[in-house]
Amino acid sequence: MVISVTDIDIAHYIDQAMLHPMATQKDVELCCHQAIQYNFPAVCVYPSAVKQASQLLHNQKTNVATVIGFPTGANTSNCKLYEAQEALENGASDLDVVINLGWLKEGKSELIYQEIASICEETGLIVKVILETSLLNNTEKRLAAEICMDAGASFLKTSTGWFGGATVEDVKFLHNITKGQVQIKASGGIKHLEQAIALINAGATRLGTSQGVELVKQQSVMVNDN
Repeated sequence: MVISVTDIDIAHYIDQAMLHPMATQKDVELCCHQAIQYNFPAVCVYPSAVKQASQLLHNQKTNVATVIGFPTGANTSNCKLYEAQEALENGASDLDVVINLGWLKEGKSELIYQEIASICEETGLIVKVILETSLLNNTEKRLAAEICMDAGASFLKTSTGWFGGATVEDVKFLHNITKGQVQIKASGGIKHLEQAIALINAGATRLGTSQGVELVKQQSVMVNDN
């Protein structure tokens, strides 16, 4: 079934991101208040802002997500694990972890598996593994997806947004691989409602964007016009 703009509440798909390098405490506070107002499933902030976000969202339904090994994934495994454990201690419930793309290019599947599995096992949190699909060919996308599913990831995420964004083609490709075993988060460059709906129809169950409020407003206008 093809979903139309009137079939869903777009807010229920949004991880509201505040990942600008110059984000301030006021920016994080605004992001959290918007998430409460619109019932977004999660906010995604830098590790240094996790404690603040978790305090602001205490007793709210919105999860606190943070990024691990962001944006290149080239940190050591020990460093990523420490980041993940510290995020857990500071109140995060979701981890968006960038895979080591160099290892993927070199075919070092076991190292990628061990890194992601250790984070999943040691934290017990929701792990969304960022594949950076714009930098991969289809063989590499499939390999990365299979490794991360085996390692215990809850989501496969398309992109950081630093090297290209989510595409309908990549979401469809991941959806065909996963067959519902894990969820798919489309992220990067999502600014327009039509684009968001197309990604959901392709198989995305979550959208990572800094434009969540704007997407909700766009949906409200379109629904009212109809």
